[in-house]
Amino acid sequence: MHTMEMIDTHPEVQGGTNDALIQCIESCYDCTQACVACADACLAEDQVTQLRQCIRVDLDCADVCASTGRLASRRTGSNEHLLKLMLETCGEACRLCAVECERHGDMHEHCRICAETCRRCEQACVEAADTITPTRQ
Repeated sequence: MHTMEMIDTHPEVQGGTNDALIQCIESCYDCTQACVACADACLAEDQVTQLRQCIRVDLDCADVCASTGRLASRRTGSNEHLLKLMLETCGEACRLCAVECERHGDMHEHCRICAETCRRCEQACVEAADTITPTRQ
């Protein structure tokens, strides 16, 4: 990914990058892809009806991760309060998705991989949120 290069060259950043936030952005997009792929793979399973909740949580997590990655990529202006809330929400969405996918991980490799990816993104979101000090507007 070109996350570091793009943010590092932003006129308002001027080389002052937040490495935890950059790692989180990349983890969010990685998690988005894993969750969409997992939901799609669940749809192809013979016992798809038993995977309905997994599909739902996968898609919810993918949407939250994609939105968080986009919001965290914006460096013009400031909306640190919302950014911190989104990072916290994304971490929780990833935790919930990991828990659900772990329930199916022994039977479905795609769920195991998705759960691991969600756990990494959850951790990245927690670490990035810890670097943000919001000012209420």
